[in-house]
Amino acid sequence: MVRIRVLVVDDHRIFAESLAAALAAEPDVDVSAAGSGPAALRCLERAITEGRRFDVLLVDADLGSTASALQGGRPAVPVQEGNADGLVDGISLVAGVRSGQPAVRTVVLAEKDDPRRAALALQAGASGWVAKDCSLSRLLTVIRGVLREETHLPPALLTGVLRELTAARKHRTESERLVESLTPREREVLRCMVAGLGRKAVAERLFLSPHTVRTHMQNVLGKLGVHSTLAAVALARRAGVGPVDLAGDVVERGGQLA
Repeated sequence: MVRIRVLVVDDHRIFAESLAAALAAEPDVDVSAAGSGPAALRCLERAITEGRRFDVLLVDADLGSTASALQGGRPAVPVQEGNADGLVDGISLVAGVRSGQPAVRTVVLAEKDDPRRAALALQAGASGWVAKDCSLSRLLTVIRGVLREETHLPPALLTGVLRELTAARKHRTESERLVESLTPREREVLRCMVAGLGRKAVAERLFLSPHTVRTHMQNVLGKLGVHSTLAAVALARRAGVGPVDLAGDVVERGGQLA
């Protein structure tokens, strides 16, 4: 019998343990549970080392919200950044797993239907979005379905998710067009901005004077039609522009420079 290895990732301990116990009763399912994003990543790494990779992750859409509330309402942070508190939100965990272990399928478990967040989850690499209160048989159908490369969404969410994905694609297309209007040097400066470098650091990296960098930054903002560095960075990310690699390389998804 081919067994399916499932990892439940939820910081609500009672829910995680209950769901894991229910899944473990299935003859073809091996299940483990993790109470946080960092714990899930450790489980995944350990499984690789032991030669028994997980097949499916069931990830709480609100992962990190409990820890955040306990620590003064600080938001969870993307898995690739991390912080001392170890907070990782669910959709960022999906993106991190998709990038690091693309063979692992992820399904997001949600308290309520939310077309915008479901669309973000799919864009991050999730294969499904399922209500936490769905039946066990429904959840097992989804788990087995995503392993056959299926994508699962509640029927009531389909129209909203499609609308969100269409809007996101249109927004990205407009952002790409604006970025294409930049000169090669201005794109280099933009990548440095995405990496969080200040004017002095950009000048040192590109062997330019601070005054010249200031001019380039002003030109970038003007051509992108924004009024702040934060807005420029957000637009750049929508267009697929990655940060300059502080180790020495430049990274851009689908760009000319890499």
